[in-house]
Amino acid sequence: MRSKIFVSAQEVAERAGVSRSAVSRTFTPGASVSAETRERVLRAAEELGYHVNHLARGLMRNESGIVCLIVSEVATPYRSALLRELTLQLQNAGKVAMFINTDRSDGSVDRALQQAIRYRADASVILSGLPDKSITQLCLRNGQRLVLINRDDDQPGPLRINLDDDEAGGRILTAFVRAGCRRLAFANSEAGTPSLMGRERGFVAGARALGMDVIVERHGWTGYEAGRVLAHRLLTAKERPDAVFCATDLLACGFMDAARHQFGLSIPDELCVAGFDDIEQASWSSYELTTFAQPVAEIASRAVEWLTKFEREDGQGDVQSIRLKAELLWRKSIRARKS
Repeated sequence: MRSKIFVSAQEVAERAGVSRSAVSRTFTPGASVSAETRERVLRAAEELGYHVNHLARGLMRNESGIVCLIVSEVATPYRSALLRELTLQLQNAGKVAMFINTDRSDGSVDRALQQAIRYRADASVILSGLPDKSITQLCLRNGQRLVLINRDDDQPGPLRINLDDDEAGGRILTAFVRAGCRRLAFANSEAGTPSLMGRERGFVAGARALGMDVIVERHGWTGYEAGRVLAHRLLTAKERPDAVFCATDLLACGFMDAARHQFGLSIPDELCVAGFDDIEQASWSSYELTTFAQPVAEIASRAVEWLTKFEREDGQGDVQSIRLKAELLWRKSIRARKS
């Protein structure tokens, strides 16, 4: 037989010699309770090992404190960093994070989300552009507050947090041109998310404005092996590029390893490479990759602040949008300006 592990508020009240309501007021911020009663209740609670049942209390207020984190490509370094920051800030705000992995395309995602809704999750944060838009609609229909990160959904109600990806593509183009590069390429995955396509769009548009062409190659999911495949495609082309902007750092790492070890190219002397995300590996001496740093801490703080600041609006209201800028970090994968 399992022994009882939860102590009730009634047991604390009996130990302290006070009413059940006095125990409740003691553990309710801002509630009126005398100093003597508070001391007796807290002492009894410590002796008994009592913990407030926030789930039960929240359900009485129609709030559970649960926030779903709906994530794809969770194994990638950038997504892991964002998850870590979000969970830390949600915990600091007194929330409970519930993780839902959307890498699979079958009905398991819908079942997991339905289960979270049955637990009365107050809100959801969708961390990438990959999960289907029907997930967004399901969250809103069930009255959840919703934060969309790097997505282009246009339903009213959610907070959308995006980076100025088009602008970043134009900025790195300037760096390549100043390094004397003239044969440009963009290495992308086939995920087609708004952020990845924005970087591609900005880079290609900036090059065309300067009268330059860009070879665009896309392959697979946004990972290291895709970067290696893209390197083989681009570096065996009739006109080999001398500058490549990779849509993410993970693609760039695979691309650089293939360029050096399979093609014997010197980076940055013969080939300049840039990435996006500023994952931990980007700063390693093996890569020293020039890249754009995702403002992970700011993304998380904006999301959590919005979720905790306002009362639930049942998915109604105007679309709210925040656009952030990624900082360009200079390392050694792009050579200095040529005279």
